[in-house]
Amino acid sequence: MSRQFAFGFAAAVLPFLFAWPGGSAQQPSRPWFTDVSARSKFTYVSNNSFNGRKYFPQPMCGGIAIFDYDRDGRMDIFFTNGAQFPEMKKTAATFYNRLLHQKSDGTFEDVTEKAGLTGADLDFNFGVAAGDYDNDGYPDLFIASAGRNVLYHNNGDGTFTDVTAASGIGVKPKDTLSVVAAWFDYDRDGLLDLVVSNYTFWTPKLDIRCTMGDKDFYCDPRRYPSVPHRLYRNLGGGKFADVTEKTGFAAAPGKGMGISIADFNDDGWLDVFVANDTEPNSLFINHGGKTFEEVGLPMGVAYNENAQTGSSMGSDAKDYDNDGRVDIFYNNLMGQVWGLLHNQGDSFQLVSHPSNVYKLSLPYSGWSNGFIDYNNDGWKDIYSSNGDVDQVNERSPQHDTMFENVGGKSFIDVSDQMGPDFLRKGYQRGSAFGDLNNDGWMDIVVTSLNERPRILMNNGVNGNHWLMLELTGRKSPRDAIGARVKLTLASGRVLYNHVSVSVGFMSSSDKRVHFGLGAETAIRTVEIRWPSGIQQVLKDVQADRFLKVDEPTAAN
Repeated sequence: MSRQFAFGFAAAVLPFLFAWPGGSAQQPSRPWFTDVSARSKFTYVSNNSFNGRKYFPQPMCGGIAIFDYDRDGRMDIFFTNGAQFPEMKKTAATFYNRLLHQKSDGTFEDVTEKAGLTGADLDFNFGVAAGDYDNDGYPDLFIASAGRNVLYHNNGDGTFTDVTAASGIGVKPKDTLSVVAAWFDYDRDGLLDLVVSNYTFWTPKLDIRCTMGDKDFYCDPRRYPSVPHRLYRNLGGGKFADVTEKTGFAAAPGKGMGISIADFNDDGWLDVFVANDTEPNSLFINHGGKTFEEVGLPMGVAYNENAQTGSSMGSDAKDYDNDGRVDIFYNNLMGQVWGLLHNQGDSFQLVSHPSNVYKLSLPYSGWSNGFIDYNNDGWKDIYSSNGDVDQVNERSPQHDTMFENVGGKSFIDVSDQMGPDFLRKGYQRGSAFGDLNNDGWMDIVVTSLNERPRILMNNGVNGNHWLMLELTGRKSPRDAIGARVKLTLASGRVLYNHVSVSVGFMSSSDKRVHFGLGAETAIRTVEIRWPSGIQQVLKDVQADRFLKVDEPTAAN
């Protein structure tokens, strides 16, 4: 963190520290978050054209990408936005997508017009996937939309070019509504492929109007048909081929709202979990980079413990108990089971009840989420951005939640200790995670319908240690998505994480791999299994640092 930024950030949060509830200047026992968005001048709000008439996709607005688009070492933020109903056009600048560039003082400047990313020629945009599909070192953007999906190529000079038509990646069945997407190298050829999570067939003309008396309400999603998710193989040279049918993805339609990429069965090939709204969740197991088999039911991720579906929203896949196997989390609407799925090796066990997640989550409607170690103790906690679907019911606005991981076995709700900015009520939607000020503590960006987003900075007051890894693939894609990292500390404690960008709902997070180390500072080994299969071991690594690692040409 630069001296200039550290001073500016401290000046912003110190007055708030001394105003901690109770009037005491004593530091709270846990880190907490401060919204610093007011320090920056930008006009973005998540504009879903809410005006009384309720169109089905209206609640899904405000995707986020945290990424370093200009490679200056500071994370930037991109937001997607809605469009005017029923025209489905961005009729005013209030509907434009926005790119915020982080300056050296930690504030953000709006560079959208200069970058060519307003999306003025697009319609209602949902999720955004950031990834370097051509391995030129600059992250590109794919945006999922109600109408035309778009691929923006990063030119490396601060601008982006719409290359959708030439790439072939924008082709999808007529009237398909695409919500979220994720980059990953499914065939291990060194190029990022793309999976797009589709929801249904929808246009304003196909919209089903649901009313009660003289009021509209949002229709039950089950009134709309499910559609297959699409898989696009990167052919190189900026070209993609739709391999949905060829690879088996077409066999399992759904209403996708969250995608999580990981090697769930530890065979060296990246798999895909999709959280489906009111439909069984899907788990696509990768068979050697050639085909996928949907095994959600036999693997125990399709339904809850009562063999029911829920309104599965965002999802994340991380190893929350550090046993070496990647687990899954997805959230749901109020009163439904938020799913914590523990990876048993040959199947998953729903542990929402014994872990206390079920009880803690019952009052909330969760949208986006993520496993993040907010307090750097080495255990991944669960964050959820919350807010009900309807913007009329006075009970609907909700605050976000942080469920703290207690030894990998259970969770406790510490939301009320995360600070007033964290507890602001609204209709939260997208969320993304990253170390925005490069201080080793994970920060959060959250959108809320028809409000400015919050940029929540983690104050990191508890003194725990950390390590951040920035991995660059060579034989693997440069982004190294899916690379698995195992840390062994001097005490013998073992921690796991992997490169994961598609996190939560409609959003992309910082691709750097974060580890909280608790009180420990000595790291005995860092073991990396790259997506290519190459194994790498680093020894005697220092804590509290950013470590850049290039993939070797062979295992060491």
